[in-house]
Amino acid sequence: MRGAIIGLGWMGMLYDLAQRMGHWHVDDVDRPTPALDVHRRFPYHQRHDPRSNLPTSYAEALADRPDIELIAAAERDVKRLAAFQQRYGVDALYADAGDMLRTERPEIVAIASNTKGRADLTCLAVECGAKGIMTEKPIAETVEEADRMVGACAEAGVPLVCGAISVNHPSFAVARALVADGTIGDLVSIEAVVFAQHQNWAYFLDGQPAWVIGSGDEPARESGSAEFRGDGLMVTDDGLSVHFRKGGPAVRLTGTAGEILHAGNYTPWTLQKDVDSGHHRIEWPWPGVQLSQAGGAAIDGLNDVMECLAGNLDEPKNSGRRVAMALEVEVALKQSAARGGQRVELPLVDRSAGLEYDWHR
Repeated sequence: MRGAIIGLGWMGMLYDLAQRMGHWHVDDVDRPTPALDVHRRFPYHQRHDPRSNLPTSYAEALADRPDIELIAAAERDVKRLAAFQQRYGVDALYADAGDMLRTERPEIVAIASNTKGRADLTCLAVECGAKGIMTEKPIAETVEEADRMVGACAEAGVPLVCGAISVNHPSFAVARALVADGTIGDLVSIEAVVFAQHQNWAYFLDGQPAWVIGSGDEPARESGSAEFRGDGLMVTDDGLSVHFRKGGPAVRLTGTAGEILHAGNYTPWTLQKDVDSGHHRIEWPWPGVQLSQAGGAAIDGLNDVMECLAGNLDEPKNSGRRVAMALEVEVALKQSAARGGQRVELPLVDRSAGLEYDWHR
């Protein structure tokens, strides 16, 4: 398949160039570039063990796979386009992403541009024949934009992954399978932290969010960020409680007969099970691939896209649907906190509601 990338910023390309070149200044036009001539090591996506020096950027993730031909990039910064051309040997370079999509009609598209306009680019990529799409987080600025992205991709049968985060890692599928087969009994609650749309909790929901209560939100930061920074509770339509706590774990899954924990920062999963009729709880070996090292989240997300296209997966773990759900929940938590902890029903009536970000804009 033919792949292309929109946006050659940090997640688009520069993270991996920084690793190869030392300290990287985006606007350093005089920096020598021979260090860019680095042979790619195939195949990262087959998950060599140990996972070391895995690439971070979408450009490297696309270039890594032998079943994808990286054919084009769109970026307004001519210096980044030149670095991309030298690194990947691609000559189809565009200053306008729309022109690239209409002309090249790539099948796999990574959208790592600013958040503003990301929904329009996602929908345009679908119109231009994209078969699979990855975007960087946050998914969008408003709930309505996220609705459009998810709806366009769902109607066309295009798998959509939104964000290179840890939930892309295959160990999350192991955790979900453990919950599904009753290893920890019946799932009674989830605990997580709300941070930069790291929506690890959304992957483990079967029901839909029904209402939230939020409290302790912080004022908007001087940098411009107005994301939710507080504690909260969400209850789904099938009665599951999700607790959001400052300083909480990435995700804690508590069942009637055990617990599964991912503390965060790519620390390994732990599994505890009740023994002796529930009188004791002991740690059990993790039965599958383990989360133990940062890196490779873009590769993992792309792998989910390709698995969906191959018919081996129904939905990416970090799918646009789940991320849009998490965005709406975060907006509702913020609204609740602003109203003194008043309960906010979901889905939100005002789909124009959103969040302001000071990162990945």
